[in-house]
Amino acid sequence: MKTELRRIAVYVDEAEGGFVWVLIEQEEDTWRPLDRADRALAHYGDAMAKGLLALQALVEDLDAGPRTADDAPGNDEPAEDDAPRKPGAFGFGPAR
Repeated sequence: MKTELRRIAVYVDEAEGGFVWVLIEQEEDTWRPLDRADRALAHYGDAMAKGLLALQALVEDLDAGPRTADDAPGNDEPAEDDAPRKPGAFGFGPAR
């Protein structure tokens, strides 16, 4: 059984004391919160970068993206393109 790509978004919210990242996931016609920064950061870009890192931490394989859980046995089919990939920058790059 093939897994499906999860629809996860990151956005930045303005909070008292600065900016916080928020992760949300689409469920049918609505979006539900997944995670949120514990503390505000002084700069929008830093909050976005931290949010992208939080999103990246949810993804086992960045080439495939965030996937639904696959409980079906025998889903060990190789991907069409098994060439090794060079690691690249993600989002805005490393958080400062």
